[in-house]
Amino acid sequence: MSALMDLWNMVAGLVTHGDPVTWAIMAIVAIGAGFVMQDMSGLVTATIGALIVYAIALYVKTLATTSGADPMAVADKNWHAFLLWPVQGLIAYAILFAIAIAIVGIVRSIVMR
Repeated sequence: MSALMDLWNMVAGLVTHGDPVTWAIMAIVAIGAGFVMQDMSGLVTATIGALIVYAIALYVKTLATTSGADPMAVADKNWHAFLLWPVQGLIAYAILFAIAIAIVGIVRSIVMR
């Protein structure tokens, strides 16, 4: 039960903290993945794809906001930070994206009927 509460606290922390630009990127990626998803059977694939696109978008955001940064150094730094990141954080982001993508997919399927 403790692990489940830790995961819930991680998801709640993602929802309550963060800058508006990162939230906008997350929303755009989740809405895009929800529109691309054909039906609910593709939720896992759409979530994994959205997480990859989100990581690339954050990399581009870092390059855009840091003047004169070496792209390879930033990529190397991000990769090493990802390797040190706990799996619980990845699962929390996956849950958050899956919920957002599912909501967009359901709304899309209702509207398109």
